[in-house]
Order: sequence, then structure tokens, then C-alpha cells
Amino acid sequence: MAVVEDKAIPPEAPAPGVLGKDRFGMTSKRAAGTDERLASTGRLTQWLRRPEAGAAGGLIATVIIFALLPGASNLYSLQGSMTFLTLAAELGIIATAAALLIIAGEFDLSVGSMVGFAGVVIGLTVKYWGLPLWGGIACAFAVAILTGYVNGLIVVKTRLPSFIVTLASLYILRGLSIGITRAVTGRTQIPYILDGAPDPATAGLFNGHLLTGFFQWMGTQGWIATRTDGIPFVVGIPMSIVWWLGLTALAGYVLTQTKYGNWIFATGGDLNAARNVGVPVDRVKIALFIYTACAATLLATIQVMEAGSADTTRGLLKEFEGIIAAVIGGVLLTGGYGTVYGVLFGALIFGLVQMGIFYTGIDTDWFKVFLGIVILMAVLVNNYIRLKALGRGGGK
Repeated sequence: MAVVEDKAIPPEAPAPGVLGKDRFGMTSKRAAGTDERLASTGRLTQWLRRPEAGAAGGLIATVIIFALLPGASNLYSLQGSMTFLTLAAELGIIATAAALLIIAGEFDLSVGSMVGFAGVVIGLTVKYWGLPLWGGIACAFAVAILTGYVNGLIVVKTRLPSFIVTLASLYILRGLSIGITRAVTGRTQIPYILDGAPDPATAGLFNGHLLTGFFQWMGTQGWIATRTDGIPFVVGIPMSIVWWLGLTALAGYVLTQTKYGNWIFATGGDLNAARNVGVPVDRVKIALFIYTACAATLLATIQVMEAGSADTTRGLLKEFEGIIAAVIGGVLLTGGYGTVYGVLFGALIFGLVQMGIFYTGIDTDWFKVFLGIVILMAVLVNNYIRLKALGRGGGK
């Protein structure tokens, strides 16, 4: 008679994804063969994890709020929309550059003073030194490159906080603007810069309009409002908006699609680790300081071409507004995280709030208070959405 060997029959393994029992009888995902790190995430969660998600939500909320207030029809008309887009563009040009520098772990507080100083350089070189308009603009950009290089060089060589270095530059540039302008002209403004400087091509590059023929055609069709002479109230897309969108697209491409963008993230994320893997962190930082100074000079050039004059007080507090717009856009002040597309939304919030208060009849004396509330709410929403998307509680 054959003896049947007694063997233990192994328990049936649970189906994948089903919670199983370990050898102690405890429910375990590991026993079920499921790894939380491999769990799939939905498209909404993936989008909410993007840095610009909170800023996009804040912008939508701002649009809805002003749509419910009196005067919304004027605010969201073609003329009103172009006005707040122009304001957003002027801030966005600076904020985009500031965002890249913050992602790299540094700050530039001299941006606002650079706006005023660059305008003075254009005014003095064109009005008093007889340079052509393009020559004056070239001089302003040359000064910006030198200023950004010096700021960056001091930061990387001395290891001093960029906050302190550029704060000193803020006062130096503002003082030079006032002192030089008064010494040469006896006042703090340089008027009539474009008079006697017949260079419409250069002026139009910074103060012209795009698609003027198309807007004129829409006016003749009665699709947009026109004056009594048939010229549309909105003659085209201002070049400041074109510059803003172009620089945003270029910066976004560099940050996300190039090796240099990886260097920027690595520099702000972990400086020592970036150095150890061969990232030229000093060159990256110096280049970004130069970029912020050039962005300020671009804004100064646009303002000079629009107003036909230079003023030493221009750019006041623009450095802080640029940083705030970057933070609203999801850029972390600690560096290593952010996107320029969120900064675009942050600049739009600024422009929309500023013109929204005007069109809705709210007392403009309360603009700063209202703007501060909007900024705080946008940052809180941004932080909450990011924490939720990462699976953490808002209070943790």
C-alpha cells in the first residue's frame, strides 16, 4: 500500500491589487503585491501638482469676482482687456526674469532701480549726448549687462546673500539716477527724448502695435468700437504684450526643454550636489543676474518710448512686485521649484486687480489693501492645492 506523503498546501495568493494577509494575520498591501509608489494618478491630480496650478485657480477666481461686480462689461471689453494686459505685461517682463533667478536660489532687489537708471541712460545719451535712439538703447543694455555681471560676481565670489548685495545696488542705482540727472539737467526728469530723434523703426519696436491692419478691418466691419474718424479705439496689440509673451515662451522652453534649465533647477535645489555633478553654478547665477538687469532695461525702454521721457522715480517697488508675482505663480522662495507659466498667471492677476478696481468704481485708495488680500489668498490657494495634490493635509 502506497504511503501518501503529507504536504502543506500553500494558501491561494490574493489577486493583484487585493489586500492580503501576512503570516501574522495582518492586512498588508505588501502581501498583495501592491507598491504605493507604482500607483497610477489621475490627470487632474497630475495637473494640480504642477507649480502653476494654484496661480491658474487664483486667476479664475479673480476673473469671476470682477465679473460679478458693476463695471465688468467695461473691464472685459476689448479696450479694458488690452489695458490690463498691458499692465500685466510690464510686470511680467520683470517677473519672468525674477522667477528664473529665484528658482536658481537668488534674489535681485535692484530691478526697480535698474528701470529708472536705464531710462536715464537712454534720455541722457539721446537728448544731451546726441546719440541716435538705437545707440542710447544699446548703451542702456550695456550698462545693464555690466550691472548684472557685477551683482552676480560679488554674490558668487563673496558668498554674501544676494538680498544684501542687490539691496546695496538698489540704493546705488537710484542715487546715481537722481544725482546724475540733476547734475546734467537740473531736474529729476528728462522730457522730449523722442523729439529730434527721427527713428520710427526703433521706437515702433518697443512702442508699436501688432496686427494694426487686422484691427482696422474689424473696425470697418463694426466688430470693435471705433472713433468718429473710423480709427479703432484699440489699434492693435501693444508691443509690450508681444515682448512679454515672447520672453515667457522662450524662458519656459529654456527652463523645461534644455540642459541649461536643468542647471537652473539644480543650482537652486542643492548647490553642492550641482557642483559635484559638474554644473557651472557660478556662471548660471551670473547669467541670470544679467538677465534680470536686461529685463528691467527692456521695461525701461518700453516706458521711455511710450511716454517720450525718462523719470528717476520709475520702477519704484517693481522688484517686490516681480517677486510677489513669481511667488503667486508657484515659485518657491527657497529655490529649486517653479515655472514661468505660473508667473504669467500671477502677472495677469496683478493687472486684472489694478484695472478691475478702477472699472468697478472701488476707491483706488484701497488698492494696496485689496491687492494684498488677493496676493495672500492666491498664495494660500496655491499652497493648499499643492499639498492636496501631494497627498498631504493642509495643516501638516
